[in-house]
Formats: sequence, structure tokens, C-alpha cells
Amino acid sequence: MGTLAEGTHGVYKPKGVTSHDVIAILRRTTGIKKIGHAGTLDPLASGLLVVGIGREATRRLNKEVGKEKEYKALVRLGVTSTTDDEEGEKEVISAVTPPLLSSIEAVVHTFVGNIEQTPPIYSAVKIKGKPAHRLVRKGKKVELKPREVLIKSIEIVEYSWPFLELKVITGPGVYIRSLARDIGEKLGTGAYLAELERTRVGEYTKEKALSLESVAGELLFDKRRKE
Repeated sequence: MGTLAEGTHGVYKPKGVTSHDVIAILRRTTGIKKIGHAGTLDPLASGLLVVGIGREATRRLNKEVGKEKEYKALVRLGVTSTTDDEEGEKEVISAVTPPLLSSIEAVVHTFVGNIEQTPPIYSAVKIKGKPAHRLVRKGKKVELKPREVLIKSIEIVEYSWPFLELKVITGPGVYIRSLARDIGEKLGTGAYLAELERTRVGEYTKEKALSLESVAGELLFDKRRKE
């Protein structure tokens, strides 16, 4: 089983594991309680999670949160989801004509720059101190206000109806689920985020990230077996 020294590290979070799970596993692996992460990844997302191990490293995590982020996103057109991702209840949008690539390019371009974005209601955004997703799951009506975020670039990697693959570079606070939803709305097709991988946070990259298996070993295996 590998070990991690105190400091800041890039760890690759696999799909199906929460960001909190990663921290809990690292605490058990290292024996260090003061561990945090910069920028939550949803359970259905995979990719780079920047973790701080030790008091000094966790204090520096605020700087990591604000750094540029890069994502690979697979958007499913023609269907909406209550959670804006694969987890939610789906609704097929009937009588949708698959848009041309040129139409998608025009729409995608409108989301580059400083934009107003409304977070998903199933998110950790807090309302009077409580995460929005918990309120929604209790049956309460939740309305989140749009906020200004920066999307630096969006590249269309591949388009084959109904799937649209994007490479997105953002500033802090961007929800790629919201981006997928809003692209679908503007196209008139509806959409949700089918897959997401975070490939970079600042200077930390997927290629140089430590695998969770390499640092957690059997602890991760036990976690998956219990599920």
C-alpha cells in the first residue's frame, strides 16, 4: 500500500466514489486527520481531485479552488434529467430534429466568456446553511439564483447524435451539469450531462495524478465490496 506525505497532491477519483469517500480513505491510509480537497467532484464524475494533507496544506486549498480547470464532458441531447446528469429521472423530448453541427457550434460559442449560470438544484450550494440537494430530497421547493462564472473555452471534440463530446476550460464555480442543461435548452433539444472527467486543476494534471488504488489499496477494495 502506498503512502502520502503531508502536502498537496493530485489524486484521480474513480467514478462511483464521492469526494468525501476519497478524503475518508486517505485519512485511514495515512493516519492523518487534517485532510481536505479543493473542488468537489460528483459521485458519477471521475478525474482529478486536489487534496491537501496536513494543516499547512489544507490552509492552502483555497488557492487551488480558484485555479483554472479542464474537463471532458459527454452531453446527451434529446433528453432532460431532474439532476442534470445520469442519476436523475429522465424525460425524452419528443419530435426533436437533430441539430446540425454548425448550429451546435453557434450555440456553444455563446457560453464562452463571463456568463450567468444557475447551479443545479441537486447541488451542494447552500440555502440558509443547508445544501440545496438535501432540501430538494425532502420535497421542498428550491430556487437558486444565477451567478457570474467564467468559461474560458469550449471545444467540440465529437458530435454524433444524440451525443456531444466537449472539452471545457473554466474558472472556479462552474457547473458542467448546468452547462449541458443550458446548451440543450438553447438548442431546443434538452440535454443532460452523461459523463464527466476533470483532467486538470491548475498545474495538476490527470497524467501525473496518483491513483486512489495506489495509495489506498485494500481500503478502496473494501469500500466497493460493501456497496
